[in-house]
Amino acid sequence: MIKYPNINPNIFSYKGIHLRWYGVAYALGFIIGYFYLNKRLKKFNIKGLIDDVVLYAVFGVILGGRIGYVLIYNLPYYWHHPIQALYIWDGGMSFHGGLIGTIIAGILLAKKYGLSFYDLADETVVIVPIGLFFGRIANFINDELWGRVTHVPWAIAFPAGGYLPRHPSQLYEAFFEGLVLFGILLKMRDKLLPYKGMLFWLFVFLYGFFRFFIEFTRQPDPQLGFIYGLTMGQWLCLAMLIVSSIFLIKIWSYYGHKNKKGIR
Repeated sequence: MIKYPNINPNIFSYKGIHLRWYGVAYALGFIIGYFYLNKRLKKFNIKGLIDDVVLYAVFGVILGGRIGYVLIYNLPYYWHHPIQALYIWDGGMSFHGGLIGTIIAGILLAKKYGLSFYDLADETVVIVPIGLFFGRIANFINDELWGRVTHVPWAIAFPAGGYLPRHPSQLYEAFFEGLVLFGILLKMRDKLLPYKGMLFWLFVFLYGFFRFFIEFTRQPDPQLGFIYGLTMGQWLCLAMLIVSSIFLIKIWSYYGHKNKKGIR
């Protein structure tokens, strides 16, 4: 068993004001995303597009992530404490809610600039795993979302987890949903960009695939527990896998049919 490093979640504090690793993780994800998209979206030659993509993404992730957490993971609590739904700094964000929020933001932004949703989504999703990587590292530092009790040699005794040997599931997710997923999307980017929507739905599929299996090592949310043997995260990932598979098949069939006709 490995001792938890016990990193202070606050980088520094001054007169009640805290700079937290969690906030820095979000900021780093958006900053890196900005520089990546600043290079990739220049091809559209649209003034203000890059800044708006990042701005809309920020609102989509934060609003969607928080609303998703409130509605999906802890509605009874927030029903009786509605003002606390605004306390984002206390934690509680849902990836699936953030995904829906950014999809809505992307649709609105594409309409604003006269582009298709996939024009933006296919380029943007490539860099998303980097933000997920930083987010999961921040979860590890915050001593939250740890894994189930295990006896593997690399188990970690999380203080908030009762100092029991647990899977460092945050690190599993950082690696697979972050680094591995980024590597796959980056490698496939130029090959799949001509097939509109393929990269976006590949991201949705692979994220759902990785997280579904990693969730077998993750402690379920205490207020929800297991739902018919699976966690809420796994049920949501199953929905991602089903929906993305349908769209991937439709896109592949559409372009395969066009190519058979000799249309390029």
